[in-house]
Amino acid sequence: MAHVYVLNGPNLNRLGTREPDIYGSTTFDELAADCVATAVGLGLTATVLQTNDESELIGWLHRAQDEGAAVVLNPAAFTHYSYALRDACAMITSPLVEVHLSNPAAREEFRHTSVISAVASGTIAGFGVDSYRLGLRAVAALLAG
Repeated sequence: MAHVYVLNGPNLNRLGTREPDIYGSTTFDELAADCVATAVGLGLTATVLQTNDESELIGWLHRAQDEGAAVVLNPAAFTHYSYALRDACAMITSPLVEVHLSNPAAREEFRHTSVISAVASGTIAGFGVDSYRLGLRAVAALLAG
């Protein structure tokens, strides 16, 4: 069974309480359980992780590359300015799908730029928790060839 890391950046541990009008009412634990169940339904195994630390997120991307695992990544605020994260994503040779709960293009102007998108297999944004489900489906399709 192929493995996928579902990696989450800063403040996503506050899901359910942080700006629910933008990010929804689903908690991070509920999101993680849903991602694991969705992955199983697609014939994948998933590890779901969240950090507020850029270097930890980069380390997880290195691990994914070393293991040949696919990645579903919500870089959160790092999306817009972390060239270090972008460089780690560029090393990934398995599918890497960028996901966002909200639609950054419909929000503040500083959110319109993603330094990650150009090195991702694709980007899914604006569908709430479904962005993750769609991201996992995209990974499964890319792995199936």
